[in-house]
Amino acid sequence: MIRKPIFAANWKMNNGASATEDFIKSFLSKIQGENLPCDIVIAPPFISLPKLADLLHNAATGQNAHAIQIAAQNCSQFDSGAYTGEISVLMLREFFVHYVILGHSERRAIFGETAATINAKLKKAREGNLKPIFCIGETLAEREAGQLETVLRTQITGGLDGVSEKDLAETVIAYEPVWAIGTGVTATSQQAQDAHAFVRSVIAELYGAEAAARIRIQYGGSVKPGNAAELMACPDIDGALIGGAALEPQSFLEIIRNGSATAE
Repeated sequence: MIRKPIFAANWKMNNGASATEDFIKSFLSKIQGENLPCDIVIAPPFISLPKLADLLHNAATGQNAHAIQIAAQNCSQFDSGAYTGEISVLMLREFFVHYVILGHSERRAIFGETAATINAKLKKAREGNLKPIFCIGETLAEREAGQLETVLRTQITGGLDGVSEKDLAETVIAYEPVWAIGTGVTATSQQAQDAHAFVRSVIAELYGAEAAARIRIQYGGSVKPGNAAELMACPDIDGALIGGAALEPQSFLEIIRNGSATAE
C-alpha cells in the first residue's frame, strides 16, 4: 500500500507571530511552482496560530499555500471550563487547525502527561475532527536495557486504548527516540526502520494487517537535510516530525525535497 509521506515542523516554543510571518513568506516563495508529493504540516506555538492561518488564507495564488496544513502542539482533553492555560479542540478549529501533536516526549517528561491523559486528548481530538500526530519513543536507558519493544508497545496500547479503527485511520504515529531529540544524534536508518516495523506490527495485532499497512509512521529525532533521504528510503518510514531543522525555511524545504524524492 502506498502511503503519502507527511513532513511536520514542530516549532516548539519558538517563532512568535512576527517570526512566523517571516518564515511563511520565505517558505512560500521557495515552494512556489514546486510539485511536492507529500503532506506539509507546520505546528507553531498557540499564539502564532492566528497569524499562520491568516497568512496561508491570504497567500497569493500559485504559492502552494494550500499544500500546507496547520497543526497545534497540544490540546486539552476538556471542551471548556476552569482549566487555566488550556486550549480546547473547538478553539483550535477556529484557526483552521487540522492536526495536533500529542504525547510528545517533552510533554510526557517535563509536564508529566500520562498514557491516560494522552489517550483522553487523542479521543477529544478525534471528536473535533482533528488528526492526531501521536508520539511514542524510548529513552536511551530503556533502549540499552533492552526495553525498546516493551516501552513502545505500552505507549501504543495505552495511547490508543478504545480508539476505533476509523479514528486510527485519521491518526499519524511519530516514532521519536528520546535520546535523539534535539541532541544531534540520529538513530541509524536500520535502527529507525526496525522500530517503525515493530510499531506497525503492534498496530497489526491491535487493528489488523490492512490498518497497519495504511497508517503513516513518521520518524523524529535530529532529522536534517543530510539524513532525510536515507531515513525516508526505509519501507516503514512515512515522513518526519522535525524540530530545530524546521525553524529555517530552506532547511525545512530541503528535508521535504530529499525525503519526498526517495518516497516516489
